[in-house]
Amino acid sequence: MLAGIITGLIAGLIAGWIMKSSHGILWDILLGVVGGFFGGWLFEQLNLSWGGWIGSVGTAVVGAVVLIWLFRLIRGK
Repeated sequence: MLAGIITGLIAGLIAGWIMKSSHGILWDILLGVVGGFFGGWLFEQLNLSWGGWIGSVGTAVVGAVVLIWLFRLIRGK
Protein backbone atom coordinates (compact mmCIF):
# COMPACT_ATOMS: atom_id res chain seq x y z
CA MET A 1 0.00 0.00 0.00
CA LEU A 2 2.66 2.49 1.02
CA ALA A 3 4.85 1.48 -1.93
CA GLY A 4 1.91 2.07 -4.28
CA ILE A 5 1.31 5.53 -2.84
CA ILE A 6 5.00 6.43 -3.11
CA THR A 7 5.11 5.10 -6.68
CA GLY A 8 1.93 7.04 -7.49
CA LEU A 9 3.34 10.21 -5.96
CA ILE A 10 6.55 9.98 -7.95
CA ALA A 11 4.71 9.11 -11.16
CA GLY A 12 2.17 11.90 -10.64
CA LEU A 13 4.88 14.46 -9.99
CA ILE A 14 6.81 13.39 -13.09
CA ALA A 15 3.66 13.41 -15.24
CA GLY A 16 2.71 16.85 -13.91
CA TRP A 17 6.19 18.10 -14.73
CA ILE A 18 6.12 16.59 -18.25
CA MET A 19 2.65 18.00 -18.98
CA LYS A 20 3.32 21.26 -17.09
CA SER A 21 0.27 20.60 -14.95
CA SER A 22 0.45 20.82 -11.18
CA HIS A 23 -2.78 20.71 -9.21
CA GLY A 24 -1.29 19.89 -5.84
CA ILE A 25 0.20 16.83 -4.22
CA LEU A 26 -3.09 14.97 -3.67
CA TRP A 27 -4.08 15.37 -7.31
CA ASP A 28 -0.58 14.23 -8.35
CA ILE A 29 -0.86 11.12 -6.16
CA LEU A 30 -4.32 10.36 -7.53
CA LEU A 31 -3.14 10.80 -11.13
CA GLY A 32 -0.11 8.62 -10.47
CA VAL A 33 -2.12 5.80 -8.86
CA VAL A 34 -4.91 5.87 -11.45
CA GLY A 35 -2.28 6.31 -14.14
CA GLY A 36 -0.58 3.16 -12.88
CA PHE A 37 -3.74 1.14 -13.38
CA PHE A 38 -4.46 2.78 -16.72
CA GLY A 39 -0.86 2.45 -17.90
CA GLY A 40 -0.82 -1.22 -16.85
CA TRP A 41 -4.00 -1.85 -18.81
CA LEU A 42 -2.66 0.09 -21.82
CA PHE A 43 0.66 -1.74 -21.82
CA GLU A 44 -1.16 -5.07 -21.53
CA GLN A 45 -3.26 -4.21 -24.60
CA LEU A 46 -0.09 -3.34 -26.52
CA ASN A 47 1.78 -6.45 -25.28
CA LEU A 48 4.46 -4.29 -23.63
CA SER A 49 5.98 -4.79 -20.22
CA TRP A 50 8.51 -3.18 -17.92
CA GLY A 51 9.92 -4.95 -14.94
CA GLY A 52 10.79 -3.83 -11.45
CA TRP A 53 10.05 -0.67 -9.54
CA ILE A 54 11.37 1.62 -12.28
CA GLY A 55 9.03 -0.12 -14.72
CA SER A 56 6.11 0.45 -12.36
CA VAL A 57 6.92 4.15 -12.13
CA GLY A 58 7.38 4.39 -15.90
CA THR A 59 4.09 2.63 -16.57
CA ALA A 60 2.31 4.92 -14.10
CA VAL A 61 3.92 8.01 -15.66
CA VAL A 62 2.77 6.99 -19.14
CA GLY A 63 -0.75 6.32 -17.83
CA ALA A 64 -0.88 9.62 -15.94
CA VAL A 65 0.39 11.60 -18.95
CA VAL A 66 -2.31 10.03 -21.12
CA LEU A 67 -4.94 10.82 -18.47
CA ILE A 68 -3.83 14.46 -18.25
CA TRP A 69 -3.92 14.70 -22.05
CA LEU A 70 -7.43 13.18 -22.18
CA PHE A 71 -8.60 15.48 -19.38
CA ARG A 72 -7.33 18.51 -21.28
CA LEU A 73 -8.92 17.24 -24.50
CA ILE A 74 -12.30 16.85 -22.81
CA ARG A 75 -12.09 20.23 -21.03
CA GLY A 76 -11.01 21.97 -24.23
CA LYS A 77 -7.76 23.48 -22.91
